[in-house]
Amino acid sequence: MGQGGWKGLCLSLFDYKTEKYVIAKNKKVGLLYRLLQLSILLYLVVWVFMVKKGYQDIDTSLQSAVITKVKGVAFTNTSELGERLWDVADYVIPPQGESVFVVMTNLIVTPNQRQDTCAEVIWHLELGRRGSHQQWLGYPSPGAGVSSCSRAQEDVCMVGHTCMIWGQGQDLCQVLRRACEHRRGWDLALAEAPFLSWQNEDILNAKCSKDSDCHPGEAVVAGNGVKTGRCLRVGSAKGTCEIFAWCPVETKSKPAKLLLDEAEEFTIYIKNSIRFPKFNFSKTNVLDTKNSSFLKTCRFDLNNLYCPIFRLGSVVRWAGSNFQEMALEGGVIGIHIEWDCDLDKASSECNPQYSFSRLDNRFAEKSISSGYNFRFAKYYRDASGVEFRTLMKAYGIRFDVMVNGKAGKFSIIPTVINVSSGVALMGAGAFFCDLVLIYFIKKSHFYRGKKYEEVRGRECRAQLVESQRQGGAWEAKDAAGPGPGPRGVEQSPRAEPEGQRPGLPQRQEAQDRGGGSNGDGCVCRRLLEGCAQPASSGHLEERKVNVEQLQTLQAVET
Repeated sequence: MGQGGWKGLCLSLFDYKTEKYVIAKNKKVGLLYRLLQLSILLYLVVWVFMVKKGYQDIDTSLQSAVITKVKGVAFTNTSELGERLWDVADYVIPPQGESVFVVMTNLIVTPNQRQDTCAEVIWHLELGRRGSHQQWLGYPSPGAGVSSCSRAQEDVCMVGHTCMIWGQGQDLCQVLRRACEHRRGWDLALAEAPFLSWQNEDILNAKCSKDSDCHPGEAVVAGNGVKTGRCLRVGSAKGTCEIFAWCPVETKSKPAKLLLDEAEEFTIYIKNSIRFPKFNFSKTNVLDTKNSSFLKTCRFDLNNLYCPIFRLGSVVRWAGSNFQEMALEGGVIGIHIEWDCDLDKASSECNPQYSFSRLDNRFAEKSISSGYNFRFAKYYRDASGVEFRTLMKAYGIRFDVMVNGKAGKFSIIPTVINVSSGVALMGAGAFFCDLVLIYFIKKSHFYRGKKYEEVRGRECRAQLVESQRQGGAWEAKDAAGPGPGPRGVEQSPRAEPEGQRPGLPQRQEAQDRGGGSNGDGCVCRRLLEGCAQPASSGHLEERKVNVEQLQTLQAVET
């Protein structure tokens, strides 16, 4: 590259290029463009800045701590437990006051369990008496007679009472007779009452018909203990394997009556402390007061957000459930605390919002997996030092406290980013209107021709050189022997002033147009149409005019 080339390259660095705009006088497209601009402006102002607060820096890394306490007492009187008073130490699990806790509402008790051998399966025996029936639970086991009962011996045959009976399988009816023969009228009734049904809890891995079916030391799948190698049968029916376990084993029945029906009036205290580390902002959901009686007398409502003491029955109702139905077999309640803080305002405007929902499937009431329950035991030792326990299968309502939140504060960076995005969307509106203008309206070809110009610089130069060469040849030929032209009329190139000759555009007009299209192609195309194919017998003056036209066009190109 020569010195001139480098100089031109350096000077071109200081050139400024700008776009050429075409103003289309089309009312429909103009109206569409203004509507798009208005829509983008409303989106930017209303949605981005007013609703989403796009001018704020957002902190979602919420740090939260939850402390819970439950208060309330209940009194029960049952055959398994007798008279008992229940307080928070009895029915709240775990007692540490965590964000996930359970309030026990129902209970199945299996008392006096000892590590011994017994049948894996409980047999249900129903006896009939004068239109009513009594259900007994029995274990086929070696020995005869009644070994234990949860109540006094004289209450064994009480209607509605369940007692654990031990006896030889085939002699179980006699065991029941001996247990109740001291009650007037029952000895004759039991003699006349046939067995209505024998039923057992279905544990497939515990079924057997002979001792070889029970492999010693093998654990019962979904059972309660380890097989001893003996098969216990009732009559000729299939039996169940004897196991070494905590005996008697727990019954598989579901509760039919609610134990702690007074739990509906219990109260739950939920203290939540939060912090947004980006802005170093902290707050709690308890009213900042020195009045010691405030939390003892207040209850939560929409007008008292800073008293986080909730009635248990109200929480279940707000979650869309009935307390009596849910407490029978248990369930799961979600307590959601939402903090949405605008730190451009006063801290008093940052308030917690509460919502409640049932998290387990309340519509699957007949499903085997419905409800919520768990087991725990209390251990004791008798006078001889032998350990025994009381197994409890607890049903209750589990509460999950979940905290979410975000905080926002003005920042110049997100403001600039969102404004720039809005300006970019304005350009997208113009692009859409261009597509409509040049492709979808009736006169799209006309607007397309005005918007886009076709420039063919190299083709024009080649045609100009070829025309000059041919023009020189024609002039030499006519000097040798001119003949009459096809038109028969001689025209002098001096007859008209320069710039007014036919077929030659004015120099200033050509400069203004810059060699561009005049609606139907480039300028050189029009000129070449008149000069590229001259008649060989034309006058010398006509050919000189064509040569001058080509020279003028070349100057315009340069």
